[in-house]
Amino acid sequence: MTSALDRTSSTDEVDVNRLIGAVDHDITSDPFPVKGLDHVVFMVGNAKQAAHYYSTAFGMTCVAYRGPEQGYRDYAEYVLTSGSARFVICGAVRPDAPGAEHVAKHSDGVVDIALEVPDVDAAYTYALAQGATGRTEPTDVTDEHGTVRFAAIDTYGDTRHSLIDRSRYTGPFLPGFVTRGPIVDRQPAIDAGLQPKRFFQAVDHIVGNVELGKMDEWVEFYKRVMGFTNMAEFVGDDIATDYSALMSKVVANGTRKVKFPLNEPAIARKKSQIDEYLEFYQGPGAQHIALATNDILASVDVMRAAGVEFLDTPDSYYDDPELRERIGKVRVPIEELKSRKILVDRDEDGYLLQIFTKPVQDRPTVFFELIERHGSLGFGKGNFKALFEAIEREQERRGNL
Repeated sequence: MTSALDRTSSTDEVDVNRLIGAVDHDITSDPFPVKGLDHVVFMVGNAKQAAHYYSTAFGMTCVAYRGPEQGYRDYAEYVLTSGSARFVICGAVRPDAPGAEHVAKHSDGVVDIALEVPDVDAAYTYALAQGATGRTEPTDVTDEHGTVRFAAIDTYGDTRHSLIDRSRYTGPFLPGFVTRGPIVDRQPAIDAGLQPKRFFQAVDHIVGNVELGKMDEWVEFYKRVMGFTNMAEFVGDDIATDYSALMSKVVANGTRKVKFPLNEPAIARKKSQIDEYLEFYQGPGAQHIALATNDILASVDVMRAAGVEFLDTPDSYYDDPELRERIGKVRVPIEELKSRKILVDRDEDGYLLQIFTKPVQDRPTVFFELIERHGSLGFGKGNFKALFEAIEREQERRGNL
C-alpha cells in the first residue's frame, strides 16, 4: 500500500482551475459576473473547538480572527484556509447574539456562501431587479488595510450569499480581523514527510438540499438572478436505490468555478437522505461541501488518521468486472482505492476519484466530499447507487431510514 509519506511532494503548487474543472469564459459578458467563491461561513456552537477540529482533521491553517478582543462583542470568528478554500468558523459568545438561534434550530451549519464579484452594486441591483430578496445593502467597511465593499442576498432556507469586492483591501481577511497564527503546528510533520502541506486545495462545489417540489424553483432562481446555467441533472433511476430516491440539478456560473448541485427528495418506499437532512436541519440548507485535492489517497490517509470518519463501500463494488471495464486505467491500482474505500467514475471527458465523510456533527446533516478530477467535469453519476446505499446503511444504524 502506498503511504502518505511517499506522496508529499506534489501537494503544494497546483493549478486550481484545472483541479476544480473550470473552463475558459469571459465573465464580462455575464449579467451577474462572479469571479469565484470567496468564503464559506459556518455558524457553530463552539467556534474555538470547531476551528481546532478543522485545523487538526482537515489540515486547515488559521490565518485571522475577530472577537470581543477586537470590540466585536457578539461572536468569535476564526478564518481558516487550505489553498484557495476559506472557511469562517463563527460562534456566538452571548446567548442573545443574532445567530445563536441558528445553532439551536439547525445545529452547526453553513449560513453564508460568499461570492467574489467585480462590482457589488451592479450585482446587488441586478439580483433585486430579478426578484432576489436583499439581506444587506451595499456597504463599505474600512480599516488600516483598506476597504471591502459587500452586500448580501437571501437564498434557500436561512442561507445567504454575500457579494464581496476585496480589490481595495490588503488585510488578512476583512476589516476588523487581525492576523492569527495556526491553531495546530503541523510543520514538524510536514518537514518529516508525514503529512502533505495541504489536505485539499479548493472548494469544488457546494450542494444544497431543498424541500419536495422546490428544486426547479431554486434552479430558476440561480438562472434568473445570477445568470447561472443548468450544468447537469439527475432524475429517476439515475439517483435511486431500492428504498429511497432524490432528484438533483446542477447550476454553475460560466467559468464553472462556482457549482451548486440542488437536491430535493423524491417519493420512495423509505426516507431518503434528503428527507433525513430536512428533518434534522429543520429546513433547507447546504448539505455537503466538495473539497478538491490533487492527491486523494494522501488526503484520505492523513484525515482518517486524524479521526475523520468516511462512508464505507463494500468490496463487491471494486470486484465488479463491469466497473473495471467501464473506468479503464486510472492513476493508481484499483486495490489502492479499495483499501481506502475511494469511489471512481469515468465520463466522456475523463475520470474522477471521490469519497464522502460521515456527518461532522451530531445531527446527520452537513458532511464533506473529497474529489480528485482527471478531466471529468461530472459529479460521479456512476457512483450514485453505491453512495446512496452507503448513506442508507448509516441512516439505518441511526434509525432514520
